[in-house]
Amino acid sequence: MGPSPSAGPSIHFPGNVFSVELCYLFLVIVASHFPTSTSSDIFHCLTNLLPEVRCQVTETENKYAITTTKLTKQFGSLTAVDCIDISIGRGEVFGLLGPNGAGKTTTISMLATLLKPTSGKAYVDGYDITAQKVAVRSSIGLVFQDPSSDEELTAEENMDFHGRLYSVPKSVRKKRIPELLSMVDLADRSGDRVKTFSGGMKRRLEIARGFLHHPAVLFLDEPTSGLDPQTRRRIWEHIQLLNSERDVTVLLTTHSMEEADFLCGRIAIMDHGKIIALGSPGELKNGLGGDLISIETENNDKLLLLLAGADWTGKPRILDGRVNITVTEGESKIPELIRLTEGAGIDIKSVTLKKPTLEDVFIHHTGRAIRAEAGSTVDRMRQRRRAFGR
Repeated sequence: MGPSPSAGPSIHFPGNVFSVELCYLFLVIVASHFPTSTSSDIFHCLTNLLPEVRCQVTETENKYAITTTKLTKQFGSLTAVDCIDISIGRGEVFGLLGPNGAGKTTTISMLATLLKPTSGKAYVDGYDITAQKVAVRSSIGLVFQDPSSDEELTAEENMDFHGRLYSVPKSVRKKRIPELLSMVDLADRSGDRVKTFSGGMKRRLEIARGFLHHPAVLFLDEPTSGLDPQTRRRIWEHIQLLNSERDVTVLLTTHSMEEADFLCGRIAIMDHGKIIALGSPGELKNGLGGDLISIETENNDKLLLLLAGADWTGKPRILDGRVNITVTEGESKIPELIRLTEGAGIDIKSVTLKKPTLEDVFIHHTGRAIRAEAGSTVDRMRQRRRAFGR
């Protein structure tokens, strides 16, 4: 349920308005009677099946699974997340794309109530991440970047243990565990210890485990980091399948342009704690205004000055020893470009023409290529220790 920023949800009986706590208790009672229901199911139950009960929350407000307003996190003098505003619809696959240190994991940590914001507001499944932590945690699933399954237990035992922690009834666990393991192609390995699994198998198990308790929102932190291309593609397909069949909102972090383009309906590109661009992959790429021409010459600086005065190109940039420009109808502009360079006495070594990618979007907004993710598991643990220890 999605409250307005100024007030939490409430339930109206004739002449009475009940508190958020009582509203939450009522939802727990409904959920206990309908253990396989999603939060959306319960919303419709309250608004449609019980005419004497009316939620203050409208369907328009309810369409957002996550909203943030000027959400900020500082660690001393470092601003890790800087006043971000996002609204993520229910059932959406939304990506936070950016390099290491951009603020992606810190954002998810705040939304999952693992870190307290320095300032700003955020709601997950309609609950305030600061004032209603228990309700938020009951509404989410979280798959960490590093493995968290018990390798001495079998896949089924790991799933069952997770279900018990979330008070999933035994009858529901018995039904959903085989279903989910089958969906991620692990049904035939359900009785095997996790320590015998490959990295990709462990990742698929953790994603399936995240869906077990029927969360309204699933957070995936770098879901395919360190995996080979074939395994990455299989996991993307599993995420798509689970999202479509379970209608779960997915918020994932990634530094992979290909992953964001394949999975996400919308993307927020982050850098240095700020959102520098937001939209669908198509909108972001189309926003560059056309095709991309990349030219390598003997004198890139001279060509850069020459193109800066042309009225048919976007702002030229030098990257990795090549001059890059954005143009419309790129095929027709290459002959004009050749005539321009020949007239200026500039020898062209090579010219390439391509459609824009998300990498090009990042370069357009920052003036540089995305920084490669670096650091081992130990490095990431040290970073988290410093963060949570402040």
